[in-house]
Amino acid sequence: MARTGLATVSTPIPSWQRRGYSIAAMRALARAALPRPVFDFADGGAEGEHTLRRNEAAFDDVELLPHPLTGAATRDLSITLFGRRLNLPIIVGPTGLAGLFWPDGERCAARAAAAAGTAFCLSHGSVCRLEDVARGDGPRWMQVFIFRDRGFTRELTQRAAAAGYDALVLTIDNQMLGNRERDIRNGFAIPPRFRPGDLAGMALKLPWLWRMRRELSRITFGNYVREGETADIRTLAGRMASLLDPAMNWEDVEQVRRIWKGPMILKGVLDPAEATAAVARGIDGVVVSNHGGRQLDSAPASLDALPAIVAAVDGRIPVLLDGGVRRGVDVAKALALGAAACLVGRPQLWGLAVAGAAGVAHVLDIYRRELDRVMGLCGVARIADIGRDLLFARPPRNVH
Repeated sequence: MARTGLATVSTPIPSWQRRGYSIAAMRALARAALPRPVFDFADGGAEGEHTLRRNEAAFDDVELLPHPLTGAATRDLSITLFGRRLNLPIIVGPTGLAGLFWPDGERCAARAAAAAGTAFCLSHGSVCRLEDVARGDGPRWMQVFIFRDRGFTRELTQRAAAAGYDALVLTIDNQMLGNRERDIRNGFAIPPRFRPGDLAGMALKLPWLWRMRRELSRITFGNYVREGETADIRTLAGRMASLLDPAMNWEDVEQVRRIWKGPMILKGVLDPAEATAAVARGIDGVVVSNHGGRQLDSAPASLDALPAIVAAVDGRIPVLLDGGVRRGVDVAKALALGAAACLVGRPQLWGLAVAGAAGVAHVLDIYRRELDRVMGLCGVARIADIGRDLLFARPPRNVH
């Protein structure tokens, strides 16, 4: 709202923002904006996508019991995590090739996260180099894998430390590539190659093609390019796949723990025994995650696995969750079940596809506004007050 000498002039709201009133609406806008192979690359899961669907459906099985007379005239959504204050319990999780959805996509998302006062986690498979994103106003986390070449794991870890990242996220459910059938059906490749059937509908994707016109030929996996190397992205993609190692084990986790001196988070934990072992090995946090349903189809939904992980950890380290978080009320449900915060992956890519940094900022604001409303309606003034007393215990049905 801007005031002139005689009148107040309203700043017009962009049409995409009016139409993007929810995370689901932002997904629909992203689907309309992106070529199908690119949209499905982010949106799809493994094989029959049972786990992908279950991640979202699991939240429908949890209901909240409001306590309106406790009073919550104002709400504080902030949390403290690994020694840093965040304005909301929602973190931008690692998603590969964000620069395919908007030019300089990773840095756009990082700026939006910083502006919202929350953390941003860079994917190992980013288009830019990890050094290009490390410095910013908000906490920055770096994702690494355990590779066949343990020296490369060590190299990425040391680079993240040298660049000043606040935390290291070691993802453990990537030891083999999941069977992502949408990508197979679409013939997805990097850079994208469009078939005649795809080209027929490309007239509707001209804004994406225009802004990406100089980017597509330059897209690469920035963290895998060696100094002085000119390898194309297909060569790098093949190198990445060959580096994955199903033989990884706890000794490898311990080796990374010895190298990395800051907060270290294990992502991809679904087994309570593994969560307990992580605590014993000095891990600072775990993320209950099934890789967004993109790896093992028929793995349990993250939310279904959460309570047992929380019980196993028993308050010794923070437990985070990702997978299927599409509403502010989903965040509240995860917190009530014991999560310290939630990571969001696909939604930030949908925001990028629609409006770059402004789109990611809008996605985070949707979560913020929805969570604030849920807290107000439930009579909760602080995130720390969201507990199991907010969960509705459905009475058992009588069976005659």
